[in-house]
Amino acid sequence: MTGAGTPAADTGLLVLHALRCGGHSGLARVAAATGLGESDAESALIDLAVAGLVTHEAGGFGGWGLTADGRLADAERITGELEAAGARTAVTAAYDGFLVLNPELLDLCTAWQLRSVDGVMTVNDHSDPSYDARVLDRFAGFDRRAAVVGADLSAALPRFGRYRTRLAGALDRAASGELEHVADSTVSYHTVWAELHEDLLATLGIPR
Repeated sequence: MTGAGTPAADTGLLVLHALRCGGHSGLARVAAATGLGESDAESALIDLAVAGLVTHEAGGFGGWGLTADGRLADAERITGELEAAGARTAVTAAYDGFLVLNPELLDLCTAWQLRSVDGVMTVNDHSDPSYDARVLDRFAGFDRRAAVVGADLSAALPRFGRYRTRLAGALDRAASGELEHVADSTVSYHTVWAELHEDLLATLGIPR
């Protein structure tokens, strides 16, 4: 079963690419990355497993991951998509903008996780709401600039629009008190940003 108006093949490729960018993942994470319901995501994963493109490991630390054939199939798909859309120049330009922002995001995550107390860097235990509020305010400023890159990417290839939704959602939930959505969960701002980075590298064929 697929989402309304979504062909099965497109859903499968969406799920395949989510695993390519996010790595070994449980069902909930795949669903969050793709915007699909869990039943639709699971159906697509089963179809991909039958085709030999993904595997599943049971258990608390299990999940879904790509096979070698799955990784190859995804690479062929996104290269074809990029060239068919004539979007390489636009995506490359957006990637350059991403690289300008990336060091700032890493610095923000460090500021969120560590803070100076009496001149000594220590783990931020989030016991000082005013400190956290200042860092979140910096995140909000960063996100406004990141949205410009996101808009350029979405204009070039619409599938990149999902990252904008996820990043904004993570920041909104952090601002409402769910602090793990900054940098400490698989759906955090930092994790989604890292998946976007991996997606850009994969899309442009740039090795790590």
